Amino acid sequence: MSLPADLFRQLDMMVEERGLPSRSQLIAELIRHALAEHEALTRPEEMLAGTITLVYRGDRGRVRQQLAQSQADYLKEVISSQHVFLEDDQSLEVLLVQGPAARLKELCDALRGIRGVHQLQLVTTTALLPPLHEQDGVGSHDAVRPRKHQAGSEVAA
Repeated sequence: MSLPADLFRQLDMMVEERGLPSRSQLIAELIRHALAEHEALTRPEEMLAGTITLVYRGDRGRVRQQLAQSQADYLKEVISSQHVFLEDDQSLEVLLVQGPAARLKELCDALRGIRGVHQLQLVTTTALLPPLHEQDGVGSHDAVRPRKHQAGSEVAA
């Protein structure tokens, strides 16, 4: 790989500041990030996992309620969220998300559209969370429940 000398110096400084063992490790990290970003832009059906980080002001109307409603609208994509209060009535919220790239972009657009949201960043990876629940061919309504036997006694399914 050939790069201008100044870029190599900056890269080496970054390696040192991060305490990484080699330039190669940093370059691999940067390439992985660029590839995940590229996937999100060019393959809208590609499944991605990641985080959405939001900074917003809580004193503006119903910001928290609108954020909660938007997350509920994307219930399949939002795995979990963490919220902390910051100074000056600001909040930091991090959402763990997974879903098709197009749906994650729609979610980000919906969140950005809420008045009071100051910053939003989506960071994705092509590595996915393992399935949270295995169905093994059993429908969600077919949970193991006691079944009534003809004589009225219960028999486990």
